[in-house]
Amino acid sequence: MSNENQNNGGMNGKDFVIGTLLGGIIGASVALLYAPKAGKDLREDINTGAGQVRERASEWKNTAYDKGNELYERAQESSKNLGEKIKQKKDDIQERVEYLRSENKEQGQEIAEDVAEAIEEAADEMERQEADMNFKNSQN
Repeated sequence: MSNENQNNGGMNGKDFVIGTLLGGIIGASVALLYAPKAGKDLREDINTGAGQVRERASEWKNTAYDKGNELYERAQESSKNLGEKIKQKKDDIQERVEYLRSENKEQGQEIAEDVAEAIEEAADEMERQEADMNFKNSQN
């Protein structure tokens, strides 16, 4: 049993329509049978009532068909819109990832250049200190 059926006490829209139609037909038939009329008049009333019920049922069928088509079209449009939104988000994320990759690559190169420069400066400083020590040792 679906949640919808549980929420409606086990009755869905189709059951309600069928019950309404049957109840209307039975009620009209019983009312006509117990009405004090001649047989010919009674048959005419039953035929008129049956025709009205057929017309009403046909109208309800057409309304249900139209509503079903409307809901189907809305669902298709919503699905299409959702698909477009998902594709756009995916494209945005891909662009952002590519941007971050390029930024990280550039930052990585800048960091590597800074580290190389610092190493060169440290090496130069060590060479100067070594030269100073050699100079001092040669004077002693």
